Amino acid sequence: MKTDDLIAMLANDAGPIRPFRSVLALSFGAAVVAAAILFFVAIGVRPDFQEAMQSGRFLFKFVVTAALASTALWSVFRLSRPGLARSYPGLLMMLAPALLLGAVAVELTWLPEEQWLPSLIGENAMFCLTLIPLLSAGPLACILAGLRQGAPSDPGLAGALAGLVASGIGASFYAANCTDDSPLFVLAWYPIAASIVTGAGFLIGRRLLRW
Repeated sequence: MKTDDLIAMLANDAGPIRPFRSVLALSFGAAVVAAAILFFVAIGVRPDFQEAMQSGRFLFKFVVTAALASTALWSVFRLSRPGLARSYPGLLMMLAPALLLGAVAVELTWLPEEQWLPSLIGENAMFCLTLIPLLSAGPLACILAGLRQGAPSDPGLAGALAGLVASGIGASFYAANCTDDSPLFVLAWYPIAASIVTGAGFLIGRRLLRW
């Protein structure tokens, strides 16, 4: 058998990428539904939700959390297929932190210095550290279940990225309940909550996604 024929045969046996993309999309949809059910049944939106919708600071929280979830999901897809490049998704993952740091820089320019620390601490830090991981648990299970249909070459890293996707989903719902809209608060507490979920994803993924 010629080398070219062998490579073609192996490529055909590997199967197309598109079916796994569909699996991952279904997993993501299920993750959103799981978080939504828990949120609307047990938590709900903040009392002044309608008024908050007029605030750019409130809406910007969803820009950051959606950027985290979407870029992490793309990175999960790349890592779950052996041989796909990692550099581009790695750079793409900087989008959410860059947006948040930019918003913090803008806020510090107009917010009086004596309000920096109160804005950083906020009023809902403990709720943030509790509710984001709670809302992310179901999404994490859904994303990991989808990843089992792939072939991640680094199970721990794939699991950690699944945790970032899940935390982005959980944080998006929590942001609708949280009354702390300052980018300083988001920078201080949301990453800690996301780190809890990411760590859980790494530990679970390292075992569950091994092949």
